[in-house]
Amino acid sequence: MDGYEVELITPQKKDDLFPEVVDKVKFERKANIHGACVKLLTDNHEFKEEWEDNFKFMSEDIRPHAKVFSIEDGNDLSVMYEPISKTCIIKNTDYYGWIKSIALAAISDFFEEYHSVHRRYSVHGSVVDYSGHGMAIIGPPGTGKTTLTYGLLQADEFNYISDDWFFTRLFDNGVIVYSSEKNSYIRDDIENVWESFSLLLEQVKLDPHNRGIADVNTLFKERVRESSTLKSVVLLERNSNNPVFRELDVNEAVNFMVEKDFCNPHQLVRDERKFNLRKNFFLELFSRVDVHVLNTIEKPAESLNRIIELGKR
Repeated sequence: MDGYEVELITPQKKDDLFPEVVDKVKFERKANIHGACVKLLTDNHEFKEEWEDNFKFMSEDIRPHAKVFSIEDGNDLSVMYEPISKTCIIKNTDYYGWIKSIALAAISDFFEEYHSVHRRYSVHGSVVDYSGHGMAIIGPPGTGKTTLTYGLLQADEFNYISDDWFFTRLFDNGVIVYSSEKNSYIRDDIENVWESFSLLLEQVKLDPHNRGIADVNTLFKERVRESSTLKSVVLLERNSNNPVFRELDVNEAVNFMVEKDFCNPHQLVRDERKFNLRKNFFLELFSRVDVHVLNTIEKPAESLNRIIELGKR
């Protein structure tokens, strides 16, 4: 699926668009995303249903830190973002995956501007827990992040935290990682690689893009965790010219992320200041954990075994 481009707009343009956009809204729902409130306003009943299944409920008494409008007006796809009020306006998409990713990107933008003793950041990647320690998998689209994450979760030793985005808090003596979503927006082709999920996926209502919200408590049976202490990060690439598996030092790992645009196609604001904030975050993160890069040119089972062996060290 092709991506989308984000148009940054001024508060005045947002205000000019509001009468038309608000008039089309039929459903409003708030979500609790790592303690921040995001409000969805849409004319699409299916998006409302998926949002409710995807994210934790937030009380109506809480004012939103970010808003996401998704409406149809019969024209082409457009994504606009007004960064001061953290307002996203999405027109003419039929793909819920972008709705939820843009919501998480807006909260990512909010946390980058949020100052506290223990800073919070969001990462576009997955994280599992193994024996009380978190293992994160981060890579550009198409390198196998989701496939390997669900491969790990076939084993009872691994616990689910998040399969798409996760949040971090940097402490003096470690890094805590947190889940981002209540349930997983999963694609149906996972069963083509890992047959053990085939029966469970039959219970998932799929959308036109062959994805659907899966109840992680049903998928992973008492192996769902809200948080863990991050121990290691596995970066993914697919490049036949590079070794299959190698350890990186801090600067090598940061350079990898910079070259891959932080492995995140859903950054709403890309400017020099934001670039430096993100680079400095990964510099600090990688100075506290072990980092390896896995080249996913092997069969998925072979790549999976390398990650499992790393977790046992």
